[in-house]
Amino acid sequence: MESINNQREIELELPIGYMDEQGQLQRTVVLRKMTGKEEAILADRRNQRNGGRLVTELLHSCLVRLGDHPKNGSGPIAGMYSADRNYLLLKLRSHTFGSELEANYSCPACGEAINLIEDLDELPVRPLADGESPDEIVISLEDGYVDRDGQIHTALTMRLPTGQDEEAVAGQMRQNASLGKNALLARCMKSLGDIPRHRLEALGPKILTDLTMTDRRLIDRAMNSAAPGVDTIREIECPNCGRTFKSTLDMSHFLALE
Repeated sequence: MESINNQREIELELPIGYMDEQGQLQRTVVLRKMTGKEEAILADRRNQRNGGRLVTELLHSCLVRLGDHPKNGSGPIAGMYSADRNYLLLKLRSHTFGSELEANYSCPACGEAINLIEDLDELPVRPLADGESPDEIVISLEDGYVDRDGQIHTALTMRLPTGQDEEAVAGQMRQNASLGKNALLARCMKSLGDIPRHRLEALGPKILTDLTMTDRRLIDRAMNSAAPGVDTIREIECPNCGRTFKSTLDMSHFLALE
């Protein structure tokens, strides 16, 4: 669902939804266009050092209403799943600046620079299907995690990340993308074999570090296939060599103010 109440506001339906304190799932969000206030948020160096916090502050500032609740603290935005936050961010950008986005790609075969104009409103969005749970992603590891007693654990349960997760690992992500990813996934682990919860939390990212690349790929695929939201994988044909390749949507000019 997507409708415009007036020129400034847009009403949207979240792909997953936010569970409020009363246990009610809220999926309708009303955002307003960005103003000079949001320009200041984008320029704030404190926000630039933490991408998760930047998204939280930006969306919260533009939030008019979440479900049946009027705008209050930024907690609901931070507590949303990343898939919902990314969807809202994309729609906010499109509503404020228009749906066209300049994107630059490079052909992996011949190195040709490819400049395209992407239409953000044409990107496919997958809502959470009936029976799916963002908090119960079950993965069977091939090699598994070997604990200190030599026992191998292969049954892994994950949940999708939230804005709070993004904010928490932003520093690690900025210093080392791989270690930051481990920290993010560690926060999303719910269970691994019969490892006690307190032990799982104590080990944290070390578990991800010790997994084989085979198992890490299994986790990536499971998390990506389970994630509702905007599909940002683009299929591009090189005009020079004719090769077709896939690439993530170029976001370099996503929030450019010029």
